[in-house]
Amino acid sequence: AVTPARATPDAMQARIAVFTRGAPAQPGKLELSLPEIVENGNSVPVTVRVASPMTDQEHVRRIAVFTEKNPHPDVLEMVMGPRAGRAQVSFRMRMADSQQISAVAELSDGSFWTATVDVVVALAACLE
Repeated sequence: AVTPARATPDAMQARIAVFTRGAPAQPGKLELSLPEIVENGNSVPVTVRVASPMTDQEHVRRIAVFTEKNPHPDVLEMVMGPRAGRAQVSFRMRMADSQQISAVAELSDGSFWTATVDVVVALAACLE
């Protein structure tokens, strides 16, 4: 039996609101890199970079990635600090269908920054 996806555009926005504790996330400071056209959704490379000096005074606290059509809207949440040295994370994910992927970063000053990429998937994954 196939379980329906619990992630929807509304569910993704709700999870982002939980992550930001209702604060607005502004575009900028964050770069979300992944192919805009994916032949096979079984292994999609993703990189998130945040423009931050990663000092004690100014650093990234958390990075999260969300999806709107996978079985779960939460893909990744990573906690960082100034000792991370670089505000960057790379990983591979499965994608169930063509969809929007969003990344959000929380900085030490309490601000939230976001980036979104629309991805077209030719061969879907994550169908369970």
